[in-house]
Amino acid sequence: MSELHKFLFEGLPVRGILVRLTESWREVLKRREAIGAHPPELRALLGEMAAAGVLMQSNIKFNGALVLQVFGDGPVKLAVAEVQPDLSFRATAKQVGEVPAGAQLEAMLNVQGQGRCAITLDPKDKFPGQQPYQGVVPLHGDQREPLQKLSEVLEHYMLQSEQLDTKLILAANDEIAAGLLIQRLPIQGEGNLQGARNEDDIGLSDAYNRISMLASTLTSEELLGLDADTILRRLFWEETVRRFEPLTPKFACSCSRERVGQMLKGLGTEEVEGILAERGTVEIGCEFCGLQYHFDAVDVGGLFAGGQAQPDVSGTIQ
Repeated sequence: MSELHKFLFEGLPVRGILVRLTESWREVLKRREAIGAHPPELRALLGEMAAAGVLMQSNIKFNGALVLQVFGDGPVKLAVAEVQPDLSFRATAKQVGEVPAGAQLEAMLNVQGQGRCAITLDPKDKFPGQQPYQGVVPLHGDQREPLQKLSEVLEHYMLQSEQLDTKLILAANDEIAAGLLIQRLPIQGEGNLQGARNEDDIGLSDAYNRISMLASTLTSEELLGLDADTILRRLFWEETVRRFEPLTPKFACSCSRERVGQMLKGLGTEEVEGILAERGTVEIGCEFCGLQYHFDAVDVGGLFAGGQAQPDVSGTIQ
């Protein structure tokens, strides 16, 4: 079962989260396989993005969708992971060229240095005129050196945008997508209002650095192959760790016939009727889950007459 474990280090301003996506991740891959299989390097990146997105959503307790995107100028045009407040997630990618064997982030998305990572927070209940919050960072560090791992990009993002020191370990294969997050907590009370950070206290800074270094010893093989109890015991056996009730991430897609209908209305009557005349039906497939939505002439007429399209019982998972 997919599981997420939150924990704190007693007496220290450090928190951690460990996630292991198992059957939920395999469900994503099964649906992607039906739409069009990706090479193993891109599948691994998507798995890391799914794990990272779940970690970040559970960390901020945001009432809305967290969308993690990487996009650029390589053979992978775009990769997306979206996580809802209940930790349901979905992921997809658009590949436009051949991915070299063993390719890392630079070779997939940042060939000419144009790659970017965006994190979008889209509230469920928006105020009138409210726009989603989005932060964007390049796929390189402060010295312009290309970053090869998604974990490095997200660590850089958290430090630049949130001023939070973060250590991320991510790994994925065709069976499991997993991640470990260790983060320094912001200082509490008056000091926080004055812009103070925990590294101003040498002892607190040393505590985070020690735990971060312990987390860094975790290998991809261990993260993917060991259960949560074993990982935490091996890494932090000298620390007093307070754990909370585990949570259960799951795969879920938020596509719907109504949303597809709204998209078609956005295209305009002329374009949609042109497709209808050419093909006899309008078919839209969800890039995340593979569900096919079919609109015939009656459905299209209902859309543009202000009515509702009739329920489609022929939608299939492909």
